[in-house]
Amino acid sequence: MSDWLTAMENDTQASVLVTVALVEGSGPREAGAKMRVTLDGQVDTIGGGHLELRAVEIAKTMLATGETHARLERFALGPSLGQCCGGVVHLAFEYVDASLNELLAALRERRQQDSWRLTALDGEAASALFDAGGRLIAGTAAQAPDTFSRERSTHVAQDGNGRRWLVDPCLAPRAHLTLFGAGHVGAAIVRALAHLPCNITWVDEREDMFPAQLPDNVRIAATDTPEEFVAMAPPGGSFLVMTHSHALDQRLTQAIMEREDAGWFGLIGSHTKRKQFEHRLQARGVPDARIAAMVCPIGMLGIRNKAPAVIAASVACQLLMVWEEAATAALAAPLRLATASAPPRREKRAAIHPL
Repeated sequence: MSDWLTAMENDTQASVLVTVALVEGSGPREAGAKMRVTLDGQVDTIGGGHLELRAVEIAKTMLATGETHARLERFALGPSLGQCCGGVVHLAFEYVDASLNELLAALRERRQQDSWRLTALDGEAASALFDAGGRLIAGTAAQAPDTFSRERSTHVAQDGNGRRWLVDPCLAPRAHLTLFGAGHVGAAIVRALAHLPCNITWVDEREDMFPAQLPDNVRIAATDTPEEFVAMAPPGGSFLVMTHSHALDQRLTQAIMEREDAGWFGLIGSHTKRKQFEHRLQARGVPDARIAAMVCPIGMLGIRNKAPAVIAASVACQLLMVWEEAATAALAAPLRLATASAPPRREKRAAIHPL
């Protein structure tokens, strides 16, 4: 989860949460980007520049004056702020009171689960957190709409009474990488991906190769049977093989090729190594299309430096491109409705619709 949420875990300072609620045209950050503002500073960014400076001013004014009502502000980047993006950005400002703090604490506990956060932008303060099935996790369900659209980007919506709501999907990382090999390059790749939206399963036979301190998005597996972790990987997951043994690389490659639902697969090595592996895979009956999808050598074209940190940066770019493409495909999925948990005393509540 993002730094803004982690920073709030043990910090009791009064703060305002600023969210990019809607972007029309071009903007410095995407809908859903956030930053936390206190009187002393800020955590994370909504894109920098004059937009961020103005947002920080508004948030600090709210803190200084004691304004606690959520608000939605519209910024035309070109005419009013002189930024060359030229689009229009709508920012939601939420004072973090005890109720919202409790909701965000629940969100921190759900880092690996999809959640939907709703905040009223008009009228009485109200916020709620729902799981993927529409069950209330935290907040005030009594004022939340009966239904809300579960599209995968943050947006502003309006219920039947004209009340505006911030609908903020807080989704678990979709990208998963199973990384085989804890040598210099493997360790550099883990460092390169440490703060990116992905989960990593890091596998090696040599337990002493793993560092004592690990990023939050990494779990390690010291095992004599690394092939088992090919089968355990989620459907569509990415694989990266770079062990200390070519024989083990071959076994892992064979196991990955046998998974029809495997995602991107990279194998460290030269063009010569690729040719050797291709011949062995063909001899074992692996279809040519599956072999052709194997990425070897790994990394971006044109980057030839073989220093571990350079390889890691290049492979991180490669993986981000794969994961961004997958995320774009997910955005094209039809919208679904999730029913909110309603208290029985209320006979009817308004549905909410995207603006």
